[in-house]
Amino acid sequence: MRPIRLREILADGAWRQNTGLVVLLGLCPLLAVTNTVINGLALGLATMLTLMVSNLSVSVLRGLLKPEIRIPAFVLIIASVVTVVELLMHAFFYDLFRVLGIFIPLIVTNCAIIGRAEAFASRNAPLPSLVDGFATGLGFCLTLILLGALRELSGRGTLLSGADMLLGDWGRNMAMTIIPEYPGFLLAMLPAGAFFGLALLIAARNAWEHRQAERQAKAGVTMIPNANET
Repeated sequence: MRPIRLREILADGAWRQNTGLVVLLGLCPLLAVTNTVINGLALGLATMLTLMVSNLSVSVLRGLLKPEIRIPAFVLIIASVVTVVELLMHAFFYDLFRVLGIFIPLIVTNCAIIGRAEAFASRNAPLPSLVDGFATGLGFCLTLILLGALRELSGRGTLLSGADMLLGDWGRNMAMTIIPEYPGFLLAMLPAGAFFGLALLIAARNAWEHRQAERQAKAGVTMIPNANET
């Protein structure tokens, strides 16, 4: 039963209960730094790492935490993890750290992280909690990447600009100019463009889900007469 359970956790965190597209938590950093793919990827990876370590820590310590102090304890654990992530980024990805700025320490205030700690990690074993943190972080990271790609492409006509900040010299050749001599679209790079971009992603996901539901309904309708005939 465990593989089925883990697959359900992955599907919930990455798609069915996607933090950015369904639950709509953590929108402040999601909308603020996603003007490029690399910025979104970097913040997404930092958030994913925080979710995984904090979920695992909360699950391991859940039997030691009294109910009346669990929320302050969760915040302390998350803040400790974010501090470590911030120091690592400052040491190894300094240029990217300067670009993301205050939004790295603000991961502590991300409602999705403390929400998963309270709703899942504090009530489940370490392995499912780790998978839940990975799945939730993966869904959030993919949303950041898609929104960053949409805004960077429409705003600059490029993709993966600044990849060297995350990948070093190897990333210098990854930057692509998709639309040559593109004058740029300022609105896409402004905060208002982030809202429009997120709305398009949510609409696309809802349209996909609606189409899948219609297909399943039609399949069910066609299967009923055959079942009656047999």
